[in-house]
Amino acid sequence: MTRRGLAPCLGLALLALAACGKKAQPVAPEVRAPQRVADLTGAVHDSVIELAWTPPVSRVDSTRLRDLALMRVFRVEDGGSGEPKAAMLVDGRIAGYAEMATIHADEPAPAVARGSRLVFADRQGLTFGRRYTYAVIAGDSRGRIGPPSARVSVTYVPAAEPPVDLVAEGGEREARLTWQAPARLIDGSAPTDPLAYEVLRAPSVDAEPTTLTRAPIAERAFVDRALENDRTYYYAVRAVRVVSGTTAYSAPSPRVAVTPRDMTPPSPPANLVAIPSERTVRLTWSPSPESDVAAYVVYRAAGGGAFERVGSTRAPTATFVDRDVARGTYRYVVTAQDSAARPNESGRSNEVRVSVP
Repeated sequence: MTRRGLAPCLGLALLALAACGKKAQPVAPEVRAPQRVADLTGAVHDSVIELAWTPPVSRVDSTRLRDLALMRVFRVEDGGSGEPKAAMLVDGRIAGYAEMATIHADEPAPAVARGSRLVFADRQGLTFGRRYTYAVIAGDSRGRIGPPSARVSVTYVPAAEPPVDLVAEGGEREARLTWQAPARLIDGSAPTDPLAYEVLRAPSVDAEPTTLTRAPIAERAFVDRALENDRTYYYAVRAVRVVSGTTAYSAPSPRVAVTPRDMTPPSPPANLVAIPSERTVRLTWSPSPESDVAAYVVYRAAGGGAFERVGSTRAPTATFVDRDVARGTYRYVVTAQDSAARPNESGRSNEVRVSVP
């Protein structure tokens, strides 16, 4: 091949090599950063401002976030007039805001985890009447910082003291609660606006309670239904104020315990028949239809005297033999008893009279 023919081939080969070694465009760091926190909320709880949010699980480019490293809480305060200061990310911080906490994904203290959300209580330098605006940013293990969350503003207003005189009474698969309104707010002043209430329930004395009321209620009474009989539940109530667009929750009242009880007795046994023989009376009856019947109780009365318990049988047995009965005339009845922790006894069956020879 001539030198002139070799040159075009060599040029094509060099172009091919260059194409094979070409690198893809680098991914911009901001699209690989964590997504913004989407559900930041804030409210006054007793004497603190409580923030809550769900940590992000995706990146800005919608790929999965597997290495969330930390979240940082920022705050700015003002007198409450006009629009709060914008939350602008500059050099990994929110410009003009003070950093209140850094929360690491593997050890969230000073925040606490409640289900899928993190909760952080701000108690630093709060002054009644001031407005506090918050934003949260998240970062991954490579130091990439996502955009700030939407701001949430909370006017620090005094919450009420806890409700008083909470009383709980158990019923059939239910608990009936009543309480009294608190007389003061935590700053010592009297409430000048109506209070509402939230009812809380926990499955044990030291478990975290959950809120039962979908929205705060104005009534100072509540019935919790569809409970499990013979199981103890623990209740508390907290007062709720809404002032200047801020919701302020009191501390919960002291907890009270209540145990719903099965209070419905079974139906009485029916068709009682007594067959006497020497010093013996054999009794048979039709069982009560309820599934929770645990036993039948047999009563005997001599002549016109009062009935006395002489024995029992475990359900489903519906027969009983009364032995060592002296000669004479007797009356018998049978009752059904259920399996409740405090058993309920039915009314009496039909009465039968026999003479023992």
